[in-house]
Amino acid sequence: MSLSSTLFRKLPLTAAVVLAFASHAQAQSLVEMYEAARGYDAGFISAKAQFEANLAKANQTLGGILPNIALAASATRTKFEFRPDTSPPPATSKLYGTGVAAVTLSQPVYRPSAWAAYRQGGHLLEQAAAQFEAAEQDLLVRVSQAYFDVLTSEDNLQLVQAQKKAVGEQLASAKRNFEVGTATITGVRDAQARFDLTNAQEIAAENDLRIKRLALDLAVGLSNTQPKRLANNKLIDTPSEDVTTWVSQSEVASPAVRQAKLGLEVASLEVDKANSGHKPTIDAQLSYSGVRNDGGSSTLQGSSRVFNPSAALVLNVPLFAGFSTMYRVRETVALADKARSDFENARRTTAQATRTAYFGLVAGLSQVKAYEAAEASSQSALDANKLGYSVGVNINIDVLNSQSQLYQTKRDLAKARYDVLVSNLKLRQAAGTLTPADLQPINALLAP
Repeated sequence: MSLSSTLFRKLPLTAAVVLAFASHAQAQSLVEMYEAARGYDAGFISAKAQFEANLAKANQTLGGILPNIALAASATRTKFEFRPDTSPPPATSKLYGTGVAAVTLSQPVYRPSAWAAYRQGGHLLEQAAAQFEAAEQDLLVRVSQAYFDVLTSEDNLQLVQAQKKAVGEQLASAKRNFEVGTATITGVRDAQARFDLTNAQEIAAENDLRIKRLALDLAVGLSNTQPKRLANNKLIDTPSEDVTTWVSQSEVASPAVRQAKLGLEVASLEVDKANSGHKPTIDAQLSYSGVRNDGGSSTLQGSSRVFNPSAALVLNVPLFAGFSTMYRVRETVALADKARSDFENARRTTAQATRTAYFGLVAGLSQVKAYEAAEASSQSALDANKLGYSVGVNINIDVLNSQSQLYQTKRDLAKARYDVLVSNLKLRQAAGTLTPADLQPINALLAP
């Protein structure tokens, strides 16, 4: 069990405050933003509080198997009057006090339902830890996705602006060639249409970046966040394990599978608790009580003390409970069957999610290599079209199409690189092994 599974455990609030003041001055790394989110994200904080509540609830089951000790005390003051039926009646009046104190210890000796509840408490504790771990992994992926969404939008805006500049230069060239009679008006209109299109794309890209930054600000609790960019184009290596290994690991480590498995064990113990309703219970009791009579009593003269130590073994045998126990057993058996099906569904779903994440990561890495080759080819095609246009072999639209293809390839390549980094985290999340330490290799790729 790992409450945080993390090497960054103690930063949260101070890191958020420092980063809030520093956000205008410098860019933040992925690890810094994750640490800020730990102290701000409402969903994560709620999961942490739920974990602590479940921990306390699980420990409550100790009360059913440990001794219970109680102290009881009372004090009374009594006025006694005796009036016989004689004439004249010689009335007698007496005032006395009584003090009683008792200490009782009760130890369950045989209570099957209490021991079943105690074992349930251990499983509930593990289940709470798995729920908290799932919330932590979800926060890791959400912050990382928002972080790289901003970088993707920044790259998209920069490339659109670069494309707009290139199209503007091509438009100016087309106008000059038209004026000197070496090009037709069609080339000018094609360039103008492409320039207007990139202008609209620039507006859309600026708005998309604004939205993505707001989403990141909301995720980490900072304002005007500025993610650090990748220092180079190096990516995380292809997973060394095959997909079968990842799937096998997910069936053991995945928080979703663990929660479902523990839920099945809790449901099975609930059946045992229900069946214990037909069984007897035995409790051992020790008691020590004392009574002090101050001033005697209605029948005794003078003060006195009485002490009563006792020991007892209490047997309770249920005979008939109006069929409630029988139907409670049927209910718990049905719920155990449901928990068994839920566990199998969680295992299958997690295995499928792990396969999807694995092949997605492998395909993403291959896609990056393909885009890198496409980028080089697109650059060569643009150079060739520019040369052909300068000597009159190609027309303006050929250059514009080559430019559009090159910048589109650059955008796709940048996004594919970021997607690979996030896919690596999603694979580990699906397999149930994701921890904050897995951010470090990605953090090392960012610009210092």
